Amino acid sequence: MKKMRYFGIIKRPIITEKSTALSRGEEKGYLFEVSMDAEKDDIKAAVESLFDVKVKEVNTVIVRGKVKQVKRVTGKRNNRKKAYVTLQKGYSINFIEGV
Repeated sequence: MKKMRYFGIIKRPIITEKSTALSRGEEKGYLFEVSMDAEKDDIKAAVESLFDVKVKEVNTVIVRGKVKQVKRVTGKRNNRKKAYVTLQKGYSINFIEGV
């Protein structure tokens, strides 16, 4: 039951050039998109439970949605929250290794 709650907190991993470089550094860092109402303690517990690792630090950023225009129609992208998760030494997450 608890793991289902954790899947609601962590939406998806974000795999970009920057996040790949973070994961290959000396301090393993990973980037996740999380729900807007998630707190740092919730994110830490979710990552530790789902991936069986120890988290050193969690930093969050709220990315505001851009206003976009296609021809005469104006719209706005959704706001989203990103979490930069740094792991303790000796731990890594395997979903990023093959990229």
